[in-house]
Amino acid sequence: MTAHVTAVSASPAHAFSKQVLPSITLVAGYGVQDDAHYGITVQHRSRVARDPTQPNLRQVHLIHSELFTELAGKGFEIEPGQLGENVTTVGIDLLALPVDTVLHIGEQVSLRVTGLRNPCIQLDTYRQGLTAAVLDRAPDGSLVRKAGVMSVVLTGGTVRAGDAIRVVLPAEPHRPLERV
Repeated sequence: MTAHVTAVSASPAHAFSKQVLPSITLVAGYGVQDDAHYGITVQHRSRVARDPTQPNLRQVHLIHSELFTELAGKGFEIEPGQLGENVTTVGIDLLALPVDTVLHIGEQVSLRVTGLRNPCIQLDTYRQGLTAAVLDRAPDGSLVRKAGVMSVVLTGGTVRAGDAIRVVLPAEPHRPLERV
């Protein structure tokens, strides 16, 4: 299967879920136009409270649709946009990508992967038990976060469902994703 976008979402309000749209426009260095997390500096409320001058490494949130299938097996029916992601993908193991991987989407857009989304209590507010459902333990006991990856926009443009995704890994040695 060729990796591609299955849905795109945005919300101008700081709401948990985002509305699925026909397309979204990404702007280099800022993120998703007309989305609450658009900006050069951090836009997530908890991070703004700590330091509003820090760079926005969470401009675009991507989730793999395979997570929705896994969650359905745990009793959670989740649709694109409901977990707050901007881009829903299929056919790519987002969680296995190293830091600084570049994702080329469609004809124009390129994103640089910055790290993992850190699941928060808002997941349980949305659906009780969802936070635990998107967390796991690796064989070594370390915490595995499955709620998607965060990225910044290198090259802007329009993204739509059906757009192909091409992965370009950074030079080695690869650094594993950590929460951002």
